[in-house]
Amino acid sequence: MGVGTALAETWVRRWERQQERYAVDREERFTVIADVVESVTQGQAEPLVVDLGSGPGSLAHRIAARLPRARILAVDVDPLLLELGRTHAPDAARYVEVLIGEDGWLAELDLELDGPVDAVVSTTALHYPEPARLREIYRELAAVLRPGGVLVNGDHLAPADPVLARLTAAVGRAREQRQGTGGGEDWARWWAEVRRVPEFAELLAARELRPAPASGEGNGLSVREHEQLLREGGFREVGTVWRCGDSCVLVAVR
Repeated sequence: MGVGTALAETWVRRWERQQERYAVDREERFTVIADVVESVTQGQAEPLVVDLGSGPGSLAHRIAARLPRARILAVDVDPLLLELGRTHAPDAARYVEVLIGEDGWLAELDLELDGPVDAVVSTTALHYPEPARLREIYRELAAVLRPGGVLVNGDHLAPADPVLARLTAAVGRAREQRQGTGGGEDWARWWAEVRRVPEFAELLAARELRPAPASGEGNGLSVREHEQLLREGGFREVGTVWRCGDSCVLVAVR
């Protein structure tokens, strides 16, 4: 049973709304990531952008709208989310099902078909791998990026200092309250409702067979620890270009 366009659009909209609960200034964070990619790819006729942990393509769709000539790979392990993105916006990206960091994962992207990568982007996906594996992921990504290319990571990455970490979290909570984005459908409710949709049954069954990222709070690395792993992975310049509370955009230059 296929997923129709109207059904996909409905569930992508619901995904967008529930995700607003979990990211301070989510839309601004997306915009900043697109700003960085646009700046780095100026003069490139058809820049190549890889979106890691793309889900249904929230970030990929926005970058495609900003850079309509960009070639975008949307990478995720979840067949349901990928199918929602593929049906909702088929022309925005090439959708690839693979678990970030598993053996041979980069080969699954067929990057040799597209040429050197100009930018790797990600939101809330790189806080799952264990530190040693994350270092290898960063090293693998540095190897496929062109010189001057960037990795742009939008995530909740707290400062290393515990006092500053508490303060940034407090700022984020206050911002969320002022914006009124903390209510509505949450992650658990979204998935519970998805399981009630007959058209999704085959995709949900396939989802159960796929390896999944570690659950829970993730690796708990601070922004400083991510920066150190990026440098060890081969990136020459690393730093935060935007922050609101503990939500930030971290950029690493190859």
